[in-house]
Amino acid sequence: MNPRLDVLGAINLDLLAHVQRAPAPGETVADGVLTREPGGKGANQAAAAARLGGQVRLIGAVGADDAGTQMLASLREAGVDTAGVQTVSDPTGTALIVVDADGENSIVVCAGANLKIDPAAIVRDPAVPVLTQLEIDAEVVDHVARTSTGLFALNVSPARELSAVLWKRTGLFIVNEGEYAALPRLATAPLVALTLGAEGAVLLRRGVRVAQAPGVPTSVVSTVGAGDAFAAALTVGLLQGVDEERALAAACAVGAAVVADARTRPPLQALAAYLPQV
Repeated sequence: MNPRLDVLGAINLDLLAHVQRAPAPGETVADGVLTREPGGKGANQAAAAARLGGQVRLIGAVGADDAGTQMLASLREAGVDTAGVQTVSDPTGTALIVVDADGENSIVVCAGANLKIDPAAIVRDPAVPVLTQLEIDAEVVDHVARTSTGLFALNVSPARELSAVLWKRTGLFIVNEGEYAALPRLATAPLVALTLGAEGAVLLRRGVRVAQAPGVPTSVVSTVGAGDAFAAALTVGLLQGVDEERALAAACAVGAAVVADARTRPPLQALAAYLPQV
């Protein structure tokens, strides 16, 4: 089964500086190695979901610039339908990321085109499930939630107060411990996936634990994109009809693979086997 999924969210070009340690305020470090990678939570989740077997359409915006062209090509290579990506006059979003030797990161996002998505120009089947986040304009997220009738999954990142329509329409919240603590109302939500870092993740139904998956040991190189891969894998797994415990374990396995050394980690297409087999 290859479930349909619309992903709504940010599309960024990530500029990563890999260093032994991040600079302190006012300090310069000179050992950086620069890489350019596709990013943005929307693009990351769409690419991961497509590589895991979903029929994925991305809704977002890029600029009419080289970065936008590069991002669209990367998404199409991953198997994502980019017909829902708008081209606007603002520059394509950019993220400046410092990654230290322990894989920890600090990020500055320049939203650019991501804040110029026109909700009136979004054309989609309201019955198709949605996975989204909070890196784009809140009104756009609310518009898609309001007009959706299928599953609406929300990765509450970055954490912020949620509108009434999001509390009403969201069937799956995906959060880390900090985001969960910032929104006490999540304790009454219908279904919450709470990630616990190296300890794995749990599923909570109205505050009661209904599934748990342990963390998967791995050598962490960079945590960039791990949460997005987890969100995509869990959503695709649940849409495939995989039971909650197995879908959660699969999502943990996929998230762990993303943080590992690029020279040894399997491609996400290979990890699709986790979804029916965990």
